[in-house]
Amino acid sequence: QVQLVESGGGLVQAGGSLRLSCAASGSIFTIKAMGWYRQAPGKQRELVAVITRGGDTNYAESVKGRFTISRDNAKNTVYLQMNSLKAEDTSVYYCYSGTYSKRDYWGQGTQVTVSS
Repeated sequence: QVQLVESGGGLVQAGGSLRLSCAASGSIFTIKAMGWYRQAPGKQRELVAVITRGGDTNYAESVKGRFTISRDNAKNTVYLQMNSLKAEDTSVYYCYSGTYSKRDYWGQGTQVTVSS
């Protein structure tokens, strides 16, 4: 199993920045990709950004050019640097891990609130 612990959410003004962190533990050798999803009230959970074990990245169109996903393999941690935040980025952000065993894991979620 994989355990994911997120940190870094909070309240920020529009135009500001936040960095989310997600530390993985457990069967990390099974992880093939990690990333971030978000879910706003009344909306479906949506992909924000993902990074594969090979380093390939993918972003939602709405965050391209503003958000950057990166990882520190030594710390088994993935980061999401969020710049130029907008009110519509307000959501609960969930860390995600996809594994070679085709089982997905999720963090507990961290609230990001952008005030306009």
